[in-house]
Amino acid sequence: MSGLLRPGGSAAFLTDTAPAAACAAALAALAISAAAPAFAGAAPAACLGTIYLTFDTGSQSQAELIAQTLARHRIKATFFLANEKTVRGDYSLDPSWAAFWKARVAEGHAFGSHTFDHVYWLKDGPGGAIEVRPQFGAAAGKAQSWSTGQYCDEIKRVESRFYELTGSRLDPIWRAPGGKTSPRTLAAGQACGYAHVGWAKAGFSGDELSSSAWPNALLLQKSLRELRGGDIFVAHMGIWSRRDPWAPANLEPLIAGLKQKGYCFGTLREHPDYQSVFKQR
Repeated sequence: MSGLLRPGGSAAFLTDTAPAAACAAALAALAISAAAPAFAGAAPAACLGTIYLTFDTGSQSQAELIAQTLARHRIKATFFLANEKTVRGDYSLDPSWAAFWKARVAEGHAFGSHTFDHVYWLKDGPGGAIEVRPQFGAAAGKAQSWSTGQYCDEIKRVESRFYELTGSRLDPIWRAPGGKTSPRTLAAGQACGYAHVGWAKAGFSGDELSSSAWPNALLLQKSLRELRGGDIFVAHMGIWSRRDPWAPANLEPLIAGLKQKGYCFGTLREHPDYQSVFKQR
């Protein structure tokens, strides 16, 4: 089961056993045929707008594929890191991942915090407390009541580990797991120097949804149809619950299709909404 925040803001939990509509196959076929002309051929020289690709850690099953695809297209993206369990049996911020993250730093990507233990905000409690539930770590699955200082420390833990692994600092940005925030968590992040980054409604990749109800072809068609310049796009580096992973089927044609439409790509360091934050560092 995978928890996520829908683009409209409501929480949802889906599994890959969710029943598909009878027309799913027909929709998928239409998606492929509709999307194909959009990414055929070379990208135009002019840049009509910038799309900001962002990737959150997850199972890391698609980490190498994502890195290779970005490198092949000479695209810089932004990664939000948490110490999540991976398909290797380790965790994404273990020393065993140091070489991977060092290589991404050398390529010029940007990096933000996703909270160290992938901590979900539940609600704001009395007396300034923040009620949370970590997904990993010593308190995994247990509701906790934190101060704003503790919440800030959780964001900063990623930067400490990232520096140990790569010798580089994070960028001054963070993303709450599931995109679930409150004025109190946003203020906590800001107090310790991190601006929160969500994503555009059109930038929701859908890679946490059931692949039977939401086949990759349909998600690709939706992204190519709806994304516009300035949009922040979110996907994961691997999702445990999705039977047909998003990245192998969709990342390459998404990039090619957006290039064909005249879009360029950048990290959040170039995003106009965050440039003042980066200047403070």
